Formats: sequence, structure tokens, C-alpha cells
Amino acid sequence: MKVAYLGPKGTFSEEAALRFFPPNGTELVMYDGIVDVLEAVAEREVNKGIVPIENAIEGTITMTTDGLVNYDVWIEGEAILPIALHLLTVEGADVDDIREIWSIGPALAQCRDFTRKLQAKTKHFSSTANAAESLVKANDKNVGAIASELAAKTFGLEMAKRNIQDFEGNSTRFLIVTNEKPEIPEASKSMLLITPGEDRPGLLAIILNVFSSLDINLSWIESRPTKKKLGTYRFFIEARMGVQEVHMQKAITILRTYGHDVRILGSFDAKKL
Repeated sequence: MKVAYLGPKGTFSEEAALRFFPPNGTELVMYDGIVDVLEAVAEREVNKGIVPIENAIEGTITMTTDGLVNYDVWIEGEAILPIALHLLTVEGADVDDIREIWSIGPALAQCRDFTRKLQAKTKHFSSTANAAESLVKANDKNVGAIASELAAKTFGLEMAKRNIQDFEGNSTRFLIVTNEKPEIPEASKSMLLITPGEDRPGLLAIILNVFSSLDINLSWIESRPTKKKLGTYRFFIEARMGVQEVHMQKAITILRTYGHDVRILGSFDAKKL
């Protein structure tokens, strides 16, 4: 089984993939971007993919939500990975001498207090692992990279300071996507993409009332522009109820009767890594 993940080696996406999928019979295939992972799954270059959808500190990863709109994939699972961010340096570097810190934007944002206290400049890279790899090549004792313990081991860097994120309990939620839509499974959660038929006052309230009237608990709501007209949106809605449940089927039927396009993105269970 081939599984696509966001590279390069040493990313949190690789760590999540290594923890979620069994080592025997699994070939991890690295891609440069989240959209590339989703495209690879949709085009059947691989069997499955794993992509980040939400971080506890920074919120929704919109690149993933937009990719889910554009590619025909099915969400079959969810994995929650605890995130510990560390300051990595080359051998012999002193934390007090660090003048610049490299990492991906969300990781830098999750460590603002640390970088502010250090009075270090920041530089953005495409991933935490890419920042770590670039630091090895630069071999600069005045630069640090924010990345994972896996990245430190992968690239031979020292962990100069552990757990530098601003808040405890940081975690990232990943979605497991596949190109084989199964029969609707028994599941505890489901995700829908709702594109309203027309814009009207109280539109979102009307949609949400359908779920509340059927006693369906919603765990995540995200709006994204339709890209057709300013001020028009489609909604990602995640419910704590599988699509197989009678009340979820009723909700979908009612929304479609109202003229909304409802696409079932998946029905799945959550797993903590």
C-alpha cells in the first residue's frame, strides 16, 4: 500500500504517517505540498494520503480545505498528533548567540513568545524539516530551526531547547484520505461540504438549525469563499455522528430540499497517536 505525505523527511506529517500506518506492507511516498498529496490520491498514484487539517493553536489549515474542494477523495480516518516544537542548532552553537530562527509559518507563530524573548529574527521555510535541513547546509551557529525531535534525529542537529511552543497541549489533527469510497461505514464522525443554493439573510443560522433540531452535535465549522463572488461562502461542517445514522441522513435530505449542495466528504473515527 502506497501512502502519500507532506515532505521532506522529518516533518510532522511523516511522523503522523509513521505512527498511524503499520510498517509492514506500507510504502510512504513523499510529496512537496498538501495539494500534491491530495492530487496523488485523487489520480490514484497512491492508495491513501495523510494531510494536516487543523492545529490547536493556529486553527484550520486552509490549503487542505481548499484541496478537499477541488479533489475527489474520501476521508476514512482522523489522527491527532501531539506537537512538541524544539529549537534545533548545529553542534557547538549557544542559544544566547542565536540571532535568527527558521521554520514554517505556523510553527513560528506557535513559538512567538520564545522568539520574542530571544530577540531573534525569523525566516519562513516550506516546512519545519526544510528549515532543519537548510540549517545543516548553512552550518551557522547564529541560526536555529524550530522543528521536531524526528527532524533533529534525521538531520543530525542538537536539540538546544525543548518544548518552546507558547501553549501546552499543542496538537495537530490529520485526515486520512483514500481514492476508494467504501460503503458508508459505522463511524462516530462525519464531514460535509455544504454549498448554499442562494445567499440570503441568516443563511448559516438556517443551516445550523437543521443540525440542532435533530440533536446533532457539531465539532468543527469552517467557511471558505466560493471564489465566484465576493461575500459568498461554502461551509465545511463536521458532526459527531456517522453518516449511517438516521438523523444525519435526515439532515442531509433537508439541506438538499432547501436547495443546498451537500457533498459527503467522509465518515470516520478519530485516533490519538
